[in-house]
Amino acid sequence: MTAIPDPVTALPELSPAWARVRLALMALAVDPAGLGGLWLRARSGPVRDAVTGALTALPLPVRRLHPSLGDEALFGGLDLTATLAEGRQVRTEGLLAQPSALVLTMAERCPAGLAARLAQALDHPRHCLVALDEGAEAEEALPGALADRLALFLSLDDIPLAEAVPLALDLEQIAKARARFLKLRVPPRAAVTLTGVAASLGITSLRAPLLALRLARVLAALRGHAGVRAEDVTTAAELVFAHRATRWPEAAEDQPPPPAPDTENEGDSDGENRPDPGDIPEELVLEAVRAALPEALLDQLAIARAARATGGATGSGEARPGHSHGRPLSARPGRPSAGLRLDLIATLRAAAPWQGMRRKTALQDRLVHIRPSDLRIKRYQERNERVLIFAVDASGSAALARLAEAKGAVELLLARAYARRDHVALIAFRGAGAELILPPTRSLVQTKRRLAGLPGGGGTPLAAALQMAQDTAVRARAKGLTPVLALLTDGRANVALDGTPGRARAEAEAVVAAKAWRRAGFAGVVIDTAARPQDGLRALSATLGAAYLPLPRATAERLSSALEAALTPLQAG
Repeated sequence: MTAIPDPVTALPELSPAWARVRLALMALAVDPAGLGGLWLRARSGPVRDAVTGALTALPLPVRRLHPSLGDEALFGGLDLTATLAEGRQVRTEGLLAQPSALVLTMAERCPAGLAARLAQALDHPRHCLVALDEGAEAEEALPGALADRLALFLSLDDIPLAEAVPLALDLEQIAKARARFLKLRVPPRAAVTLTGVAASLGITSLRAPLLALRLARVLAALRGHAGVRAEDVTTAAELVFAHRATRWPEAAEDQPPPPAPDTENEGDSDGENRPDPGDIPEELVLEAVRAALPEALLDQLAIARAARATGGATGSGEARPGHSHGRPLSARPGRPSAGLRLDLIATLRAAAPWQGMRRKTALQDRLVHIRPSDLRIKRYQERNERVLIFAVDASGSAALARLAEAKGAVELLLARAYARRDHVALIAFRGAGAELILPPTRSLVQTKRRLAGLPGGGGTPLAAALQMAQDTAVRARAKGLTPVLALLTDGRANVALDGTPGRARAEAEAVVAAKAWRRAGFAGVVIDTAARPQDGLRALSATLGAAYLPLPRATAERLSSALEAALTPLQAG
């Protein structure tokens, strides 16, 4: 990753990457609530500690959150002990009651419910969030609802400990910038430039250009500029857009490198001779963002999106309510009976606010007065076991090497699935039809033997494969399993259901089979193993309601990792 040299905030003793970290922290210290916060991706250690230690420069009290934090701690709630003792309702104050800098530990494990509540809190500019993301893999990441609301992103993975010197933020400079950044003028065309760059990078959220504009103001204030300049806009785009990019505009790859900046104006302090930010070519800002892109980031983002698309319903099977096993849920009103257990704490909570009133009207003196309407029962959520249905293209279009990679990827994934006690089924399609090579099983040895004997050649009977996958999925669901399809192919359908060649009819039948799969409510992922992404497969995945993941020139290991990520939910629950 290329660091951002900054004439004001970068110090000579800092490495470029560490200077980038310091610049981001100083910007956050100027306007924490306006920028939303910081997504900090790093494993726990002294390098991350050096960054979190600098959060004391924020003008907000720092409060730490855990992913398992409940609503009562977040929003406040009933103080049961005090309420029972005093006979009146006593409430506690939640963490969101006062403006604060919320530090979310293990942010990659943040459940969807907590992410939604924090996102709602960030929509009101009172808090900022520092999300400590310790994810080891690309699919382990901060929930999208939170990532979209945080202007800044830093990854410390490539920063060695020797470079992580103590971060001494200039508090005087921060205070001056805080007093004046909202007064700085932003050229009108800066918004047009940033919006255009965001669209070119595949960023669909309008929060990104808005946050970049806000950050450009902060940077201009930190640098002592009289107004927002071109370098402020460019730096803001680097910090806000790089981790949000979902694609790289192909046309930009053929563009000549941008001209070198005019060094004669470097000493200009009033900005009179500098170009207006609105005159910055979008290509110049794009190149700046490209320099900040981590290696293989777009691949990682594609895998993470596929994981989000299939998450929740596929990782450990479908969720279903239970009465005695599984993950605890909030209690609900009801009476204990066969299979329904009383939640004593929740019952006492429901009864506590009414104790004073009930004591006055009660015929008997009791320590606690409980009515039938106070009763609460426990609830749990269980998950079914999962069956992975691999449909592997063994046609002639899948070259020998590609088929070997697909086999290797399936074997690697099978080994991991076996460790999780998943079931596995294997369908091969080639020639005139599809064949169920392996019914749902947990036998790794049997699966490897069947894969080794899988020949290649012939046409691509895609509709037959999808029909067989659905038949297999329906039988699996009847046994209480959650079916998930992993379709590995590099081409379009060209063999009809009756075994006759013909692309038009074969594709029409494949669409019909795909719609039937979607109507049945099954999940899946389509892995495009062709050398170039196929628009036909992308459209088919949309019809299936499945995630689409193009992986050209991928090895067996990379294929298996991508499948693993796409089939594993980002967050439990």
